[in-house]
Amino acid sequence: MEKNVMSALLEAIEIRALTNKARVAMGIRDPNPKVLESAWKAQEKGYAQVILVGSKKEIDGIGTELEVVDTEDPEKTLVELLISRKVDAAIRGTAKASGTLSHLKEVLGTKRVCRLALLLTADGTPFFLAPVGIDEGNTISDKLHMITLGAEHIRRFGIEPVVGVLSGGRIGDIGRDRRVDRTLADGEFIANRAVELGISAKHYTILIEDAIKESNFIVAPDGISGNLIFRTVAFLGGGDGLGAPVLLDDYVFVDTSRAGGHFTKAIMLASALSHLNKERKEMIQ
Repeated sequence: MEKNVMSALLEAIEIRALTNKARVAMGIRDPNPKVLESAWKAQEKGYAQVILVGSKKEIDGIGTELEVVDTEDPEKTLVELLISRKVDAAIRGTAKASGTLSHLKEVLGTKRVCRLALLLTADGTPFFLAPVGIDEGNTISDKLHMITLGAEHIRRFGIEPVVGVLSGGRIGDIGRDRRVDRTLADGEFIANRAVELGISAKHYTILIEDAIKESNFIVAPDGISGNLIFRTVAFLGGGDGLGAPVLLDDYVFVDTSRAGGHFTKAIMLASALSHLNKERKEMIQ
């Protein structure tokens, strides 16, 4: 995979965020100085106008110059602000995952949503990853849906997706474990089917270290392993996570992990995606 193409992605995201300066709402539970500072930094850099959604009493107790929408239910209020178009985009921030995503699915009238994480390796190489939700990507159809939807969204950045499909072992491991055998067969099928759908894809078995050299979109065997990859890269491996946008056509919602505490780049990503959405709608019109 050409690193210069993917590295240019980060620059393009920052430029779009600076151009757009979208109104980005961020969910807040149990605020702390580090979290609020990361939100303020995004506004100070000019990426967005940040609106904090949470308990004003708790937020004011720490102190911030950012706008605050006072609520005891940031999970619900955050989604309502987004759907009502009172903000251009939203990130989960430190709001609870289950409550926020459940309410988002409820108002959208859907039983599931797909998320596509954008990560940086320790050497700064960006790549996309799915599935990242522990309850996502458990079937072949789920993963193919994520690949096709994810590929469509990656192309909006002006980048051609190159998919690296992972499974639970090497080809030489066939026969050692039925579950591993199943993931190997699924991985081969999914990669071949993606190619038939016009998407560049290859099955790398369990060799993620090879996949990352040639692919910009890594597909994990399931949501649990995908979530572990995300956490290992972002929290243990010296890399970073910019967030996991929910793949929607009409709204921009970037899911984030509460563990890291850094939300500047997620806000930047949300603002940039909002700009891409505006451009796409203008082209359609």
